[in-house]
Amino acid sequence: MRFDEIGQQLRTYRLESGLKADEIAARLGISRAALYRYEKGEVIKLDTVRRLAEMLKVSPLALLGIGVDYFSRINAFLERQRQIEEDADSQVQLGGALCFPVASDGFDQLLRRLWLEAASLAPDRAAARSLAEQCLTSLAQRRLILAQRRPSITTLLSEPAIRRLLADGIGAGLPLSERSRAEARAAAVTEAENLASKIEQAPLGVQIGLLQEPEPSNQSMIYRARDRAHVIANPFPVDTHPSWGLGIAAITAAEDAVGIHQRVVEACWKNARKGMAAAQRLRILIAEAHPA
Repeated sequence: MRFDEIGQQLRTYRLESGLKADEIAARLGISRAALYRYEKGEVIKLDTVRRLAEMLKVSPLALLGIGVDYFSRINAFLERQRQIEEDADSQVQLGGALCFPVASDGFDQLLRRLWLEAASLAPDRAAARSLAEQCLTSLAQRRLILAQRRPSITTLLSEPAIRRLLADGIGAGLPLSERSRAEARAAAVTEAENLASKIEQAPLGVQIGLLQEPEPSNQSMIYRARDRAHVIANPFPVDTHPSWGLGIAAITAAEDAVGIHQRVVEACWKNARKGMAAAQRLRILIAEAHPA
Protein backbone atom coordinates (compact mmCIF):
# COMPACT_ATOMS: atom_id res chain seq x y z
CA MET A 1 0.00 0.00 0.00
CA ARG A 2 1.10 3.56 -0.70
CA PHE A 3 0.31 5.34 2.52
CA ASP A 4 0.88 8.79 1.01
CA GLU A 5 -1.94 8.11 -1.47
CA ILE A 6 -4.19 6.78 1.29
CA GLY A 7 -3.52 10.00 3.20
CA GLN A 8 -4.49 12.08 0.18
CA GLN A 9 -7.71 10.13 -0.25
CA LEU A 10 -8.47 10.47 3.46
CA ARG A 11 -8.12 14.25 3.33
CA THR A 12 -10.34 14.65 0.27
CA TYR A 13 -13.05 12.36 1.63
CA ARG A 14 -12.93 14.16 4.98
CA LEU A 15 -13.63 17.41 3.13
CA GLU A 16 -16.35 15.69 1.11
CA SER A 17 -18.06 14.41 4.28
CA GLY A 18 -18.27 17.87 5.82
CA LEU A 19 -17.01 16.46 9.13
CA LYS A 20 -14.40 18.37 11.06
CA ALA A 21 -11.05 16.79 11.88
CA ASP A 22 -11.87 17.00 15.60
CA GLU A 23 -15.09 15.01 15.10
CA ILE A 24 -13.38 12.22 13.17
CA ALA A 25 -10.47 12.00 15.60
CA ALA A 26 -12.84 11.82 18.59
CA ARG A 27 -14.87 8.98 17.02
CA LEU A 28 -11.66 7.08 16.25
CA GLY A 29 -10.32 7.70 19.75
CA ILE A 30 -7.16 9.42 18.51
CA SER A 31 -5.81 12.97 18.59
CA ARG A 32 -6.40 15.44 15.78
CA ALA A 33 -2.61 15.52 15.28
CA ALA A 34 -2.62 11.75 14.69
CA LEU A 35 -5.36 12.14 12.07
CA TYR A 36 -3.31 14.79 10.28
CA ARG A 37 -0.30 12.46 10.34
CA TYR A 38 -2.42 9.81 8.60
CA GLU A 39 -3.32 12.42 5.98
CA LYS A 40 0.36 13.17 5.46
CA GLY A 41 1.13 9.50 4.74
CA GLU A 42 1.91 7.88 8.10
CA VAL A 43 1.41 4.10 8.25
CA ILE A 44 -2.23 3.28 8.94
CA LYS A 45 -3.76 -0.07 9.91
CA LEU A 46 -6.32 -1.72 7.67
CA ASP A 47 -8.80 -1.81 10.55
CA THR A 48 -8.44 1.96 10.88
CA VAL A 49 -9.02 2.31 7.13
CA ARG A 50 -12.20 0.25 7.50
CA ARG A 51 -13.46 2.35 10.41
CA LEU A 52 -12.67 5.60 8.58
CA ALA A 53 -14.45 4.39 5.46
CA GLU A 54 -17.54 3.54 7.50
CA MET A 55 -17.45 6.97 9.16
CA LEU A 56 -16.96 8.84 5.87
CA LYS A 57 -19.61 6.70 4.12
CA VAL A 58 -17.30 5.44 1.38
CA SER A 59 -15.92 2.02 0.59
CA PRO A 60 -12.52 0.97 2.01
CA LEU A 61 -11.38 0.58 -1.61
CA ALA A 62 -12.06 4.27 -2.18
CA LEU A 63 -9.67 5.20 0.63
CA LEU A 64 -7.11 2.82 -0.88
CA GLY A 65 -7.41 4.69 -4.19
CA ILE A 66 -9.10 1.84 -6.07
CA GLY A 67 -12.15 2.44 -8.27
CA VAL A 68 -13.92 5.73 -8.90
CA ASP A 69 -13.87 8.76 -6.59
CA TYR A 70 -17.05 10.83 -6.44
CA PHE A 71 -17.23 14.38 -5.08
CA SER A 72 -20.27 16.61 -4.64
CA ARG A 73 -18.42 19.28 -2.65
CA ILE A 74 -16.28 21.59 -4.75
CA ASN A 75 -13.68 22.09 -2.01
CA ALA A 76 -13.07 18.32 -1.80
CA PHE A 77 -12.93 18.00 -5.59
CA LEU A 78 -10.43 20.86 -5.94
CA GLU A 79 -8.21 19.32 -3.26
CA ARG A 80 -8.15 15.99 -5.11
CA GLN A 81 -7.50 17.75 -8.42
CA ARG A 82 -4.59 19.61 -6.83
CA GLN A 83 -3.11 16.34 -5.56
CA ILE A 84 -3.27 14.80 -9.03
CA GLU A 85 -1.68 17.87 -10.63
CA GLU A 86 1.31 17.59 -8.29
CA ASP A 87 2.53 14.58 -10.30
CA ALA A 88 1.09 15.33 -13.75
CA ASP A 89 3.37 16.00 -16.71
CA SER A 90 0.52 16.76 -19.10
CA GLN A 91 -3.14 17.71 -18.90
CA VAL A 92 -5.96 17.87 -21.40
CA GLN A 93 -9.28 19.67 -20.97
CA LEU A 94 -12.30 18.99 -23.15
CA GLY A 95 -15.21 21.42 -22.95
CA GLY A 96 -16.06 24.56 -21.02
CA ALA A 97 -15.29 28.23 -21.65
CA LEU A 98 -12.38 28.68 -19.24
CA CYS A 99 -9.13 26.80 -18.72
CA PHE A 100 -7.48 27.64 -15.40
CA PRO A 101 -3.85 26.93 -16.45
CA VAL A 102 -4.07 29.48 -19.31
CA ALA A 103 -6.27 32.07 -17.59
CA SER A 104 -5.11 35.70 -17.47
CA ASP A 105 -2.90 37.05 -14.70
CA GLY A 106 -5.83 38.90 -13.10
CA PHE A 107 -8.28 35.99 -13.13
CA ASP A 108 -7.50 34.67 -9.64
CA GLN A 109 -7.82 38.09 -7.99
CA LEU A 110 -11.13 38.77 -9.74
CA LEU A 111 -12.48 35.38 -8.71
CA ARG A 112 -11.58 36.12 -5.08
CA ARG A 113 -13.47 39.42 -5.15
CA LEU A 114 -16.56 37.90 -6.77
CA TRP A 115 -16.66 34.82 -4.53
CA LEU A 116 -16.24 36.80 -1.33
CA GLU A 117 -18.91 39.31 -2.36
CA ALA A 118 -21.31 36.49 -3.16
CA ALA A 119 -20.49 34.80 0.17
CA SER A 120 -21.44 38.00 2.00
CA LEU A 121 -24.94 37.67 0.54
CA ALA A 122 -25.39 33.97 1.34
CA PRO A 123 -27.88 32.82 4.04
CA ASP A 124 -24.96 31.40 6.06
CA ARG A 125 -22.28 33.98 5.34
CA ALA A 126 -19.61 32.44 7.58
CA ALA A 127 -19.93 28.99 6.00
CA ALA A 128 -19.98 30.41 2.46
CA ARG A 129 -16.89 32.51 3.14
CA SER A 130 -15.06 29.56 4.71
CA LEU A 131 -15.79 27.36 1.68
CA ALA A 132 -14.72 30.13 -0.68
CA GLU A 133 -11.43 30.59 1.20
CA GLN A 134 -10.73 26.83 1.12
CA CYS A 135 -11.25 26.71 -2.64
CA LEU A 136 -9.25 29.88 -3.26
CA THR A 137 -6.38 28.34 -1.30
CA SER A 138 -6.56 25.20 -3.47
CA LEU A 139 -6.52 27.34 -6.61
CA ALA A 140 -3.52 29.31 -5.33
CA GLN A 141 -1.68 26.03 -4.63
CA ARG A 142 -2.59 24.76 -8.10
CA ARG A 143 -1.15 27.94 -9.60
CA LEU A 144 2.16 27.31 -7.79
CA ILE A 145 2.22 23.67 -8.95
CA LEU A 146 1.61 24.72 -12.57
CA ALA A 147 4.43 27.28 -12.37
CA GLN A 148 6.85 24.72 -10.91
CA ARG A 149 6.02 21.70 -13.07
CA ARG A 150 5.10 23.47 -16.33
CA PRO A 151 3.09 20.54 -17.71
CA SER A 152 2.11 20.42 -21.35
CA ILE A 153 -1.45 21.71 -21.71
CA THR A 154 -4.05 20.97 -24.36
CA THR A 155 -7.47 22.56 -24.07
CA LEU A 156 -10.47 22.22 -26.35
CA LEU A 157 -12.95 24.90 -25.38
CA SER A 158 -16.59 25.10 -26.43
CA GLU A 159 -17.75 27.96 -28.65
CA PRO A 160 -21.34 27.89 -27.25
CA ALA A 161 -19.92 27.98 -23.70
CA ILE A 162 -17.73 30.97 -24.61
CA ARG A 163 -20.79 32.77 -25.99
CA ARG A 164 -22.56 32.24 -22.67
CA LEU A 165 -19.50 33.42 -20.76
CA LEU A 166 -19.33 36.64 -22.78
CA ALA A 167 -23.05 37.27 -22.24
CA ASP A 168 -23.18 36.50 -18.50
CA GLY A 169 -19.63 37.15 -17.32
CA ILE A 170 -17.40 35.29 -14.89
CA GLY A 171 -19.33 33.56 -12.10
CA ALA A 172 -22.66 33.47 -13.92
CA GLY A 173 -25.62 33.19 -11.56
CA LEU A 174 -23.83 34.56 -8.50
CA PRO A 175 -25.68 37.20 -6.48
CA LEU A 176 -23.57 40.26 -7.26
CA SER A 177 -24.03 43.99 -7.34
CA GLU A 178 -24.61 45.60 -10.75
CA ARG A 179 -21.11 47.03 -10.60
CA SER A 180 -19.54 43.63 -9.92
CA ARG A 181 -21.62 41.95 -12.62
CA ALA A 182 -20.39 44.56 -15.11
CA GLU A 183 -16.83 43.85 -13.95
CA ALA A 184 -17.46 40.12 -14.40
CA ARG A 185 -18.64 40.67 -17.99
CA ALA A 186 -15.61 42.83 -18.74
CA ALA A 187 -13.39 40.10 -17.27
CA ALA A 188 -15.01 37.53 -19.58
CA VAL A 189 -13.93 39.66 -22.55
CA THR A 190 -10.42 39.84 -21.07
CA GLU A 191 -10.30 36.03 -20.81
CA ALA A 192 -11.49 35.56 -24.39
CA GLU A 193 -8.93 38.09 -25.64
CA ASN A 194 -6.24 36.37 -23.56
CA LEU A 195 -7.11 33.05 -25.21
CA ALA A 196 -6.96 34.59 -28.69
CA SER A 197 -3.55 36.11 -27.91
CA LYS A 198 -2.20 32.82 -26.58
CA ILE A 199 -3.39 31.02 -29.71
CA GLU A 200 -1.62 33.62 -31.88
CA GLN A 201 1.59 33.48 -29.81
CA ALA A 202 1.55 29.65 -29.62
CA PRO A 203 3.55 29.40 -26.37
CA LEU A 204 5.66 26.28 -25.93
CA GLY A 205 3.72 23.40 -24.38
CA VAL A 206 0.25 24.95 -24.84
CA GLN A 207 -2.27 23.92 -27.49
CA ILE A 208 -5.72 25.54 -27.70
CA GLY A 209 -8.61 24.49 -29.93
CA LEU A 210 -12.15 25.78 -30.35
CA LEU A 211 -15.05 23.33 -30.59
CA GLN A 212 -18.15 24.19 -32.58
CA GLU A 213 -21.50 22.37 -32.38
CA PRO A 214 -22.24 19.97 -30.81
CA GLU A 215 -20.57 20.96 -27.55
CA PRO A 216 -19.51 18.42 -24.88
CA SER A 217 -22.26 17.76 -22.33
CA ASN A 218 -19.79 18.35 -19.49
CA GLN A 219 -16.14 19.17 -18.95
CA SER A 220 -13.60 16.36 -18.75
CA MET A 221 -9.87 16.29 -18.12
CA ILE A 222 -7.05 13.81 -18.57
CA TYR A 223 -3.95 14.06 -16.38
CA ARG A 224 -0.90 11.97 -17.25
CA ALA A 225 1.99 11.31 -14.88
CA ARG A 226 4.97 9.00 -15.36
CA ASP A 227 3.32 5.90 -13.89
CA ARG A 228 -0.42 6.48 -14.31
CA ALA A 229 -3.15 8.63 -15.77
CA HIS A 230 -6.39 9.98 -14.30
CA VAL A 231 -9.55 11.09 -16.03
CA ILE A 232 -11.98 13.54 -14.45
CA ALA A 233 -15.62 14.16 -15.34
CA ASN A 234 -16.13 17.65 -13.96
CA PRO A 235 -19.50 19.46 -13.74
CA PHE A 236 -17.91 22.46 -11.98
CA PRO A 237 -16.44 25.24 -14.17
CA VAL A 238 -13.51 26.87 -12.41
CA ASP A 239 -15.55 30.02 -11.67
CA THR A 240 -18.30 28.07 -9.86
CA HIS A 241 -18.69 29.34 -6.28
CA PRO A 242 -18.47 26.35 -3.89
CA SER A 243 -21.72 27.37 -2.17
CA TRP A 244 -23.68 27.55 -5.45
CA GLY A 245 -22.25 24.60 -7.37
CA LEU A 246 -24.43 21.51 -7.75
CA GLY A 247 -23.14 18.35 -9.37
CA ILE A 248 -21.01 15.24 -8.91
CA ALA A 249 -17.42 15.03 -10.12
CA ALA A 250 -15.94 11.60 -10.85
CA ILE A 251 -12.23 10.72 -10.90
CA THR A 252 -10.70 7.40 -11.94
CA ALA A 253 -7.39 5.94 -13.05
CA ALA A 254 -9.05 3.00 -14.85
CA GLU A 255 -7.25 2.38 -18.15
CA ASP A 256 -10.47 1.85 -20.13
CA ALA A 257 -11.89 5.17 -18.92
CA VAL A 258 -8.67 7.01 -19.78
CA GLY A 259 -8.57 5.32 -23.18
CA ILE A 260 -12.10 6.22 -24.26
CA HIS A 261 -11.65 9.82 -23.14
CA GLN A 262 -8.38 10.03 -25.08
CA ARG A 263 -10.11 8.77 -28.24
CA VAL A 264 -12.84 11.41 -27.92
CA VAL A 265 -10.25 14.14 -27.38
CA GLU A 266 -8.33 13.07 -30.49
CA ALA A 267 -11.49 13.08 -32.60
CA CYS A 268 -12.50 16.51 -31.29
CA TRP A 269 -9.02 17.95 -31.84
CA LYS A 270 -9.10 16.81 -35.46
CA ASN A 271 -12.30 18.79 -36.10
CA ALA A 272 -11.61 21.81 -33.90
CA ARG A 273 -10.67 25.29 -35.06
CA LYS A 274 -7.00 25.84 -34.34
CA GLY A 275 -4.35 28.47 -34.94
CA MET A 276 -5.32 31.76 -36.57
CA ALA A 277 -8.79 30.46 -37.47
CA ALA A 278 -9.55 29.89 -33.77
CA ALA A 279 -8.12 33.28 -32.73
CA GLN A 280 -10.15 35.08 -35.41
CA ARG A 281 -13.31 33.25 -34.37
CA LEU A 282 -12.80 34.28 -30.73
CA ARG A 283 -12.45 37.91 -31.76
CA ILE A 284 -15.68 37.64 -33.78
CA LEU A 285 -17.49 36.20 -30.74
CA ILE A 286 -16.23 39.10 -28.62
CA ALA A 287 -17.40 41.66 -31.21
CA GLU A 288 -20.83 40.01 -31.47
CA ALA A 289 -21.31 39.98 -27.68
CA HIS A 290 -19.97 43.48 -27.12
CA PRO A 291 -20.33 45.56 -30.30
CA ALA A 292 -18.48 48.88 -30.28
